[in-house]
Amino acid sequence: MRSVPDFSIELNCGKKIIAGVDEAGRGPLCGPVVAGAVIFMKQDFNDMPLITDSKQMSAHQRQIAYDWITNNPDIIWAVGQCSAVEIDELNILKASLTAMKRAVSALKVVPEYCLVDGNKMPDMMNGQSVVKGDSVSLSIAAASIIAKQTRDKIMQDLSKRFPQYDWDKNAGYPTKQHLQAIDKYGINEHYRKTYRPVKERLEKNEIAQS
Repeated sequence: MRSVPDFSIELNCGKKIIAGVDEAGRGPLCGPVVAGAVIFMKQDFNDMPLITDSKQMSAHQRQIAYDWITNNPDIIWAVGQCSAVEIDELNILKASLTAMKRAVSALKVVPEYCLVDGNKMPDMMNGQSVVKGDSVSLSIAAASIIAKQTRDKIMQDLSKRFPQYDWDKNAGYPTKQHLQAIDKYGINEHYRKTYRPVKERLEKNEIAQS
């Protein structure tokens, strides 16, 4: 049975202004990794839609939740990201943590405490990591929705410039069709050069040209 996130962790923190933080896009071969940060300024909502782990929601459900979160005056939210170049320079873990720090720094209200999805905390951030936090904390779940929807929109916009890769459908993940498109059309500046499928193709091209 799927767990439903609530405000239990938030209420047990002993703090008033708490930010949930999560990221989207660690696995794709291209595009940025995007983090969301969300602060619920109150916890009693009569009209709250389904808010849970974004991966367990349909695109329609995520859009409804995203619109509700971003248009609610009692919710503070922000995003941060790291580019493909930064991911190659830092590695994906450090880039994800950096994107989280950027998201929290972009909040209009400074949180007293942060709940971060996963098992790692960004440096110099006060709070705690929560394994599978997007399935237990409403703040983290909301952040996961913000991150996911923002990243999907970025990939949809990029797909208009590079339609041959179908990023609007695969979001940059290594599907069979995506890998075939890379083999046919090559690797551009939006790809993460240190990711194995991309790195192997670059090395193969170097050998072929030598």
